[in-house]
Amino acid sequence: MSSITVTTSKQSPGRWSLLGLGLIIPVSVLLVWQLLGFYGVISELLFPTPIAIGKALIQLTLSGDLWGHFKVSIIRAFAGFLLGGSLGFIFGLLVGLFKTSEKFLDPSIQMIRMIPSLAVVPLFILWFGIGEESKVLLIAKSAFFPLYINTFMGIRGGDNKLFEVAKVLGFNKWKQIVRLVIPGALPNILLGIRLSIGLSWLGLVVAELIASTSGIGYMMSDARQFADTPVVFVGIIIFACAGLATDGLVRLVEARMLRWKDTYGG
Repeated sequence: MSSITVTTSKQSPGRWSLLGLGLIIPVSVLLVWQLLGFYGVISELLFPTPIAIGKALIQLTLSGDLWGHFKVSIIRAFAGFLLGGSLGFIFGLLVGLFKTSEKFLDPSIQMIRMIPSLAVVPLFILWFGIGEESKVLLIAKSAFFPLYINTFMGIRGGDNKLFEVAKVLGFNKWKQIVRLVIPGALPNILLGIRLSIGLSWLGLVVAELIASTSGIGYMMSDARQFADTPVVFVGIIIFACAGLATDGLVRLVEARMLRWKDTYGG
């Protein structure tokens, strides 16, 4: 009596295959867009062709204007994220660890969260002027809440048995936070960072489109006044690429820091 062992192996697609798969939709959209513009099906004033947008991008790059505006924007976005994200993390820890803090702080924070960023722009301009302070604070408001909520949820979602073990081992409150609370909540915290960075770029767009004399948002607003639609599209592409790059960077950090976590890869 003989037995036959059959082994099957599932070969996952390579990196270049996945990259090619991800480019199918964007490349197809660009080709259709170019053809529709070339044959006059869509208005080039409202929807300039990808080639026209590419020419505008090259012209702005060679003149140095693009880098000058982008440098200002990225400093604002980073400063706003650093301020809002740090405060969101600290308040998330505070509210997550202490029930009294949750009862005292969370209702007010949730009420502020429901206020749209556009609604507070006039107040920020009145209080802080049209300088950098109002822009950074507007971005910080956007970045605060995702980290706050995800840090809070990560702490409250932790296994209570681990805290009981920590008490048995004689961990003080500081050791519990450093060795137990933050590592356990790390997946949620990193998710909060990704969301905060994305909303920081959105807050930056709002800040620069309304009251600014520099930055990518200002460049887009100035181009809109002169009906220079390709430059507006260049600004949109820059924001999209910058957001995608920062999100990818956080995902790399996430992959390294969460190597211990067994997740489904698809």
